[in-house]
Amino acid sequence: MPDLTDKQTFSDQDALDFHRLPAPGKISMAPIKPMATQRDLSLAYSPGVAVPVLAIAADPDKAYDYTSKGNLVAVISNGTAILGLGNLGHMASKPVMEGKSVLFKRFADVDSFDVEVKTTDPDEFITVVKNIGDTWGGINLEDIKSPECFVIESELQDLLDIPVFHDDQHGTAIISTAGLINACHVTGKRLEDVKVVLAGAGAAGLSSIALMKAAGVRAENTVICDRDGVVYTGRPEGMDQWKAAHATDTPLRTLAEAMVGADVVLGLSAKGAITKEMVASMAPNPIIFAMANPDPEITPEDVLSVRSDAIIATGRSDYVNQVNNVLAFPYLFRGALDVRARRVNHEMKIACAQALAALAREDVPDEV
Repeated sequence: MPDLTDKQTFSDQDALDFHRLPAPGKISMAPIKPMATQRDLSLAYSPGVAVPVLAIAADPDKAYDYTSKGNLVAVISNGTAILGLGNLGHMASKPVMEGKSVLFKRFADVDSFDVEVKTTDPDEFITVVKNIGDTWGGINLEDIKSPECFVIESELQDLLDIPVFHDDQHGTAIISTAGLINACHVTGKRLEDVKVVLAGAGAAGLSSIALMKAAGVRAENTVICDRDGVVYTGRPEGMDQWKAAHATDTPLRTLAEAMVGADVVLGLSAKGAITKEMVASMAPNPIIFAMANPDPEITPEDVLSVRSDAIIATGRSDYVNQVNNVLAFPYLFRGALDVRARRVNHEMKIACAQALAALAREDVPDEV
């Protein structure tokens, strides 16, 4: 079994060089039809292009037959919540959005390109995306801060007839729920019995705890914590309608108190939020998902130094035992595009989590 603390390393300069050389960025565009002759060019553009133009004008659904719409996803952000780095602006989000597009293509052969919207106003963002949304077969919203992200996704889904999917919410929920299903399988625990603590009540955390409840975790066995402490029923400060929906009637007031005797902690907050002392206080065979990016709430080294019986996973690709959204979103969109789904519903997300959990338990070859 590999050492969970083993990880690959690279320098900041390595990362900059990767993005700059041999050409800046990570994506490009290439034609999928031959462009070798005058006839090819005449069909691709004027005068031949007029024929599908008229066909689509008569029936807009023909765009799926005569354009790339059916295999095209936009990755759209305003940069207000980039990874775990915060609000750094729309252009700072571009490397992440390009990276997302690369993953769509690499893992599910979905064509994708990025759109960075220069506004922090939710209504303005919604208007921009609504007016260009018909270009694509689906929209992946990314790195938009909470609680605005909830309103943006909901309104766009109602305005457009293509899937609008905020991956920070639902991709994270799918892969963390799949991981929890299998962690319970390994430890012999049952979803309906485990006590789950959520550290971080943002978009990813609230969506994840909601899907875990739908998968079998009991609401009364959950405790949610944010920067102000436990989200308890009637708490006066730092609340909104989305947190209030998951508030519990509990005397606990801090993350440290909540983690005493807990079976599971789901970290979707910030580096250093979970301490060794907190992990040491958990139930036998604790399950720790430290999924903050780019740096987890606690490292595998620190977890294993106090709890050798722990299951520890992070969201990073350079640690073993990774729980990362790339395990879900490319394939979910692949399926949604193939059937021309108009939205990604709750049942699809649960099915995706269960399928991913089952797939992870299958035997794999020693060499590929």
